[in-house]
Amino acid sequence: MNSTVFVKNQDFASPEAAFVKFADTVYRLAFVRTKNRNDSDDILQEVFLRYMKVWQKMQSEEHVKAMLLRITVNCSNSHKTSFWSKKTEPLSETLASPQNLEESNVLEEVLKLPIKYRTVIHLHYYCGYSVKEIAEINNTNPSTVKTQLSRARELLKKTIKAEDL
Repeated sequence: MNSTVFVKNQDFASPEAAFVKFADTVYRLAFVRTKNRNDSDDILQEVFLRYMKVWQKMQSEEHVKAMLLRITVNCSNSHKTSFWSKKTEPLSETLASPQNLEESNVLEEVLKLPIKYRTVIHLHYYCGYSVKEIAEINNTNPSTVKTQLSRARELLKKTIKAEDL
């Protein structure tokens, strides 16, 4: 007998509820990883299409969020290596209007970081995930996440200080 019991009619896990609650988070992570709004839109759609296949197995709201972020990372990795993305030239994008100039500069510098650093910075500082949670989402060791966060902070400090001079 299966010991796992799934709650029927889980409002928190329905695709509609998940989209309303987490679409912005998924889109932002996709944008940080791709640096392109159109690609982020495509990834957002793909994430929720994939989620619709598994949503009835979700046991908690945190499980839903972690699953969506994991799917987002996988979709952005697939997109990056796809034939289509390799054969297209990116158009220059303007970033979403920041609340102030300093925020714009920091975001600009974060987007210049290598993808592994951008991802951990976004998940840690913008989404509020712990090192352990980021490690689970990225399928890596927590010490790797700590190292990536540390290196990303150092790179940001250097580039921001260099611009201030």
